[in-house]
Amino acid sequence: MAFIQCNCQSQLLGVGVTFWAIVPEPPFAPGKKRKPAAVRFPVLYLLHGLSDDHTMWVRKTSIERYALDAGIAVVMPAVNRSFYADMKHGYPYWAFITEELPYLAQRMLPVSDRPSHTYVAGLSMGGYGAFKMALTFPQRFAAAASLSGALDMAHRTDDAGVDDGLNPDLTLCFGGPECVENTENDLLMLLGRYSKSKGRKPLLYQWCGTEDFLYGHNTVFRKRAKKLGVRLTYEEGPGGHEWVCWDRQIQRFIELVTSRKSR
Repeated sequence: MAFIQCNCQSQLLGVGVTFWAIVPEPPFAPGKKRKPAAVRFPVLYLLHGLSDDHTMWVRKTSIERYALDAGIAVVMPAVNRSFYADMKHGYPYWAFITEELPYLAQRMLPVSDRPSHTYVAGLSMGGYGAFKMALTFPQRFAAAASLSGALDMAHRTDDAGVDDGLNPDLTLCFGGPECVENTENDLLMLLGRYSKSKGRKPLLYQWCGTEDFLYGHNTVFRKRAKKLGVRLTYEEGPGGHEWVCWDRQIQRFIELVTSRKSR
């Protein structure tokens, strides 16, 4: 596998951006003349959480090994604490992550632009971002995964009813905590619209630890999906908001989508 760090200028954000990529290396046979191969690998866009950046999936998990075994590329962007939104007081990260990043990745790297070979996944804030992308643009993805996702941002308290302290972030991102419900940033609203949409729909994979402070978010989302008749692969198990869980579950998701593709 090749590990690539890309630093480039975002036209949408007006600033320099960084993303990391892991890409399968083409086979090489010494002494043979070969034309450059037009190989395009299946690609997983892998999103980070609120307090992380684009480096954390590589630093905290064995994502490179999992991608190697599956023969896929992985693109890991940095979006700061943006909640993958076009920020009310900040930068248009939603447009960047959904429009400009795929454009850059497909032209700089040998990654596929076919929906059947395109996946998105993330943890916590990144789980929110991954499901937001899949519910908004279902025709673009074969599968999406939320791991310990912040999936009910319109009513975001933990199971004990304690304020999570995100009001400053939500003011910058959405205009305030009261500005999420029934908007394009409300996953429950998007889920209702998604349930009525026609055409191809991606596999939705949701996992959360039963001791995670976001377990309530995930219960609400799962129940709403069931009520709406949305097909959702839901799993849970012992664990909190921690990398030991996400390392295991991103491997599970990759195995799930690659075995599904082979059928």
